[in-house]
Amino acid sequence: MDQLPINLTVRGRKVVVVGAGIVAARKAELALRAGAEVLVVAPELDDEFLPLVEHARFRHRSGHAEPQDFAGALLAYVATGEATEDLRVRDLARAAGALVNLPDQPELCDFASPAILERAPLMLTVSSAGTSPMLTRLIREQLEGSIPATFGDLARFLGAIRDEVAAEIPAPDARRHFFERLLESPVADLVLAGDEPGARRLLAQELAAAADPSRPVIGEVYLVGGGPGDPDLLTFRAMRLLQRADVVVYDRLIGSPILNLVRRDAERIYVGKRMGDHELPQEEISQLLVTLARQGKRVLRLKGGDPFIFGRGGEEIELLADEGIPFQVVPGITAAAACAAYAGIPLTHRDHAQSCIFVTGHAKNGRPDLDWATLLQPHQTVAVYMGLAMLPALSEDFIAHGADPTTPVAIVDNGTRPNQRVITGTIADIAARATEAGLKGPSMILIGSVVTLRDKLAWFRPDSGHSVDRQSGRIA
Repeated sequence: MDQLPINLTVRGRKVVVVGAGIVAARKAELALRAGAEVLVVAPELDDEFLPLVEHARFRHRSGHAEPQDFAGALLAYVATGEATEDLRVRDLARAAGALVNLPDQPELCDFASPAILERAPLMLTVSSAGTSPMLTRLIREQLEGSIPATFGDLARFLGAIRDEVAAEIPAPDARRHFFERLLESPVADLVLAGDEPGARRLLAQELAAAADPSRPVIGEVYLVGGGPGDPDLLTFRAMRLLQRADVVVYDRLIGSPILNLVRRDAERIYVGKRMGDHELPQEEISQLLVTLARQGKRVLRLKGGDPFIFGRGGEEIELLADEGIPFQVVPGITAAAACAAYAGIPLTHRDHAQSCIFVTGHAKNGRPDLDWATLLQPHQTVAVYMGLAMLPALSEDFIAHGADPTTPVAIVDNGTRPNQRVITGTIADIAARATEAGLKGPSMILIGSVVTLRDKLAWFRPDSGHSVDRQSGRIA
């Protein structure tokens, strides 16, 4: 270890910045944010300092650095842009007892300025001891996507309840164990979800349970939308809860790339459904969530797409609410939006469709049961979920109710996944084309003139520029 990592309190302390450019301005801004009294020494200040000059703790002395500038200073940043002057100023600051940093000159520094990820009051820093600032920034950016902004709220909440917890749990070891459990509990999840009043109510129950070990502990259910298949489309909250859950109850549409993100020691229960082959009836799935939560487990109900769009999520949370089971819902990217985007088909377009309607292709009494007056509107896109098995009947009924047989149709099969295929045609011939292509699903059917835009827009996959074959729709 080349450096001693510390977080230094500079509130109310003097920090000197020598220099007039953008680097000096950024150092001055950072010190002000940390509460320091900042003195900037430079003949003139660049425009980068304009947002800072009116700050109550900011001072500027025009001229070159002198020994008296560093009297009482804790830190000094030297960024004059001239090598000889930098060395002179460094020596002055050191002589006054200040620790010195010269940006991009690690061999001359007493300390390095790390890349900072701030979730106030929580702060994470990444340092390469000054050897590679670009690498530290890259690592910080990667952390940015994995640490929710609401972690700062959680840190403030935990600080605010310390005295309350200490009063209820005076033993240090027991108190430490309580906080460890709390960080993995629904209390923390409610804070992260922005529901601090709910977290406070649940905290009171947790404290009471800690004082009475015989009291049963109820777990929580996470109703999580897993998106259409590409794990890159999961939300940050979904990623976090996948690592939190004790047991995962998942559907058929959840592929292994997403299941591989689940905590390794979590129990997995498959409850997937196929047409005419239900692994578990919906009522039993809902009751299973209640049973598992009453065992004190954190239960993640993982659904394809969004749980509230043809996912029966509403039925599941109805029972959870009736049974008094804590739950939270994490939306997912619904299949219509994702499959259309990955196929290069906009769901709406000023020249083609001013509205979009989602319907399910599940049949009743052998035929799709749809509101045809609503569906057959001009300048509208129709997205049909779970309609592949009923596609011949669906096409016949569209035409029978007045749809133009030449209306463009696209089927996005296994949308967003590596084996994605896109088949296009018209209402009149799409069923035959799907049979010829041997599509197995899951598939999203898109109906409307927006499909014609695919030839213009489907050349690139939206997430990284991977090419897409114009004819087959396969992702390269």
